[in-house]
Amino acid sequence: MMRSRGVAMALVLAVSSCFVRVASGQESDGWPMFRGGPSLNGMAVGSVPDKLKLAWSFKTGDAVQSSPAIWDGRVLVGSDDGHVYALDLAEGRKLWAFKTGDSVEATPCVIDGRAYVGSTDGYLYCLDAGTGEKRWKYETGGKIVGSANRAHLPDGRLAILAGSYDNNLHCVDASTGQVVWMFATDSYINGAPAVADGKAVFGGCDSKLRIVSVADGAAVNEVDVGSYIPGSPALLDGRAYVGHFGNELVCIDMAAGTVAWRYGELEDAVFATPAVAGDRVVFAAKDKRLHCLLRKTGEALWTFAALDDVDSSPVICGDKVIVGSNDGRVYIIRLADGEEVWSYEIGQAVTTSPAVADGMIIVGSDDGSVYAFGPDE
Repeated sequence: MMRSRGVAMALVLAVSSCFVRVASGQESDGWPMFRGGPSLNGMAVGSVPDKLKLAWSFKTGDAVQSSPAIWDGRVLVGSDDGHVYALDLAEGRKLWAFKTGDSVEATPCVIDGRAYVGSTDGYLYCLDAGTGEKRWKYETGGKIVGSANRAHLPDGRLAILAGSYDNNLHCVDASTGQVVWMFATDSYINGAPAVADGKAVFGGCDSKLRIVSVADGAAVNEVDVGSYIPGSPALLDGRAYVGHFGNELVCIDMAAGTVAWRYGELEDAVFATPAVAGDRVVFAAKDKRLHCLLRKTGEALWTFAALDDVDSSPVICGDKVIVGSNDGRVYIIRLADGEEVWSYEIGQAVTTSPAVADGMIIVGSDDGSVYAFGPDE
C-alpha cells in the first residue's frame, strides 16, 4: 500500500474545503452512497483542480467493482474478495473489514452511522459504519449487485431499498431488517433504485423502467424502453435518464409515464448511470465514448473518445466531468467542450463510479486496488 506523507497530505486536506461543496444530489457528510445521493444524479458542486496526484492506494484480494462511498473521514467499498472495507480517507489504511459469503459489487449506502450493502451471496447487510459490526442481514432470493438506496416511510421510519436477481425490489426497515414490502418484476434487477418525491424508480432485465410508491410498493407508472436496463436511472426535475442495451439513452417524464426523448446515435449499449446537472446530461457507453447532451432536448453537444469501453458512471463536479474507463485510466474532462484536462493511468479497467468528496476522488479498479487522488500542491 502506498501513502503520501507529512506536508503533502496536509496540503491535500487543507484544500478540501474549496474542492467540493454540498449540493443537490450530494450529501453534507461526504459521498455516502452510489452517485452521491438518493436521486443518483452524480453531481458534486464545487471545483476540481486541473492537476491531481495519487494520494494513496489500498490493495484488496480481488477486483474492485464496487463504487466507493465516503462518510465521516472513511472510505467504504466492497471487493470481489467478499469483503466490505472501511479505509481511512486521509491515508488509506484499513480500519475494518467485514466478510460476506460472496463478492461485493454494490456500493455501501451509509446513513446515521450504519452501512447497508448487498452481496452476491443474496443478503443485504446492515453494518456499523464505525466498527464493521453486523447489525442484521436480510435474505433475498438471488444475488444483489446493485447498490441500496434509502427513503422515509409515511410513519417516519427509514427504509432501505435494494433490487435482487430474484426479480424483486425489496423494501426493508432500516432498524430491524424486516421486510416492509416487495415489488415483483419479470426479470433480474441489476442496478440501483433511484428515489425522489416519495417514488422509487428502477429498471431491470424486463426492459421496463418502473416507478413505485415508497409508502406501500404500489405501481405508479412504467415505461418499456425496448431493451433490458443493466444500470440505474438518474433523476432530476421530474425526469428520469436511463440507458439500456438497445444502444440508447432515454429521457422519461415520470408523471406522464412517457418518453420525452431518445438519443440513439450510439454504436453500443449503455451500462453506466448518467450524470445530470444544469442543462447537461453526461453519460458513458460501451462505444468507448463519453457523451454530453442538452438535458431538455437530447441534442448532442460533444463526445470524448477513450481507448476502450466506458462502463464507469461519470460525476459532474463544477465545470468538469470525472470518469473511469476500461482502458485503465481515470479522466477529468471539461464539461463545456469535452476536452481532456487530466488523466491517470492505473493499468487495468476502472468500471466503478468515482466518489468525490472532501477534496478527494476515490475509484476502484479491476487490479484489486482502491485509489485516492487529491490536488497536486
